[in-house]
Amino acid sequence: MAALDVRHNALVGLASGVGLAVVVYLVRVFELLGPVGAGRSYPVVGPAGWFAILGFVLAVATALLVTTLLTAVRAYRLATAE
Repeated sequence: MAALDVRHNALVGLASGVGLAVVVYLVRVFELLGPVGAGRSYPVVGPAGWFAILGFVLAVATALLVTTLLTAVRAYRLATAE
């Protein structure tokens, strides 16, 4: 794990995932690209709550993807290094 630098890759993945989620959340909540579709209902937590939940899912998924890609690239480089 130390050779693959997974901890560093996870931190980079987390930062990129949270950054992307915050940007998307702000765009949607502040309607920077137009209003939320009319006629939709957002039960229990309202539209801001639903977008926060979706932002969390987006952050986690992006963090996992970036971490996996960075770790795979590092593993490939270690495997092909002489």
